[in-house]
Amino acid sequence: MKLTWYGHSAFRVEAAGAAILIDPFLSGNPAWGKGWEGPAEGVTHVLVTHGHNDHFGDAIDILKKTGAMLVANAEISDYIAGKGIDNVNPGNHGGTVDCGGFTTTFVNAVHSSAFTLDDGSNVYLGNPNGLVLHFPDDKTLYHMGDTDIFSDMALINELHQPDVGLVPVGDRFTMGGAVAALACRRFFKFETAIPCHYRTFGLLDQTPDRFVEGMDGSGTKVLLPEIGKALRL
Repeated sequence: MKLTWYGHSAFRVEAAGAAILIDPFLSGNPAWGKGWEGPAEGVTHVLVTHGHNDHFGDAIDILKKTGAMLVANAEISDYIAGKGIDNVNPGNHGGTVDCGGFTTTFVNAVHSSAFTLDDGSNVYLGNPNGLVLHFPDDKTLYHMGDTDIFSDMALINELHQPDVGLVPVGDRFTMGGAVAALACRRFFKFETAIPCHYRTFGLLDQTPDRFVEGMDGSGTKVLLPEIGKALRL
């Protein structure tokens, strides 16, 4: 599995012959600042955890350009289909969808979800999700989306046993680093945890230090990837 972080919660995952963009907030992302075209090259799937602009991002432009499959909840899928995009694969909490070469399961996330239009009005885009990606011959990856800690994370681990966790740690809008570390230690047995959703904006924690400190001695490897630099897991 090859994984590239573009700042905030935007990741590219390459596995099982697929090139997957998750939460493609790219052109407006100050942590990246280089547009969506490079990260979207050759992409086969676009996955969106929830409808907030800093996660929905450039999904429509990327889907129109690449013909990639959208995997998202029913409301996001319907909204994007209404923009003239046909290759949508909707799901919702508890459901698993076949993405061709891998599956995606929609799990809970404790957050909110709406897309803000240019005039300041909001479009309701369903409930937020975490996404669990199962590959037949590779690691199982869990993108938590934006969430607080919740006790049913234990069931997500029991059902899916994810190897890799992409974990929001920036506080204010999600768990902070110390709480995120508690979630990982209490409910999961990740081989690798990668913190995200920090430093992008001034309101967020600027470092993942509290998460790194909280994970010390857990047995989980914490990786801090350089933005835009691919790593292999």
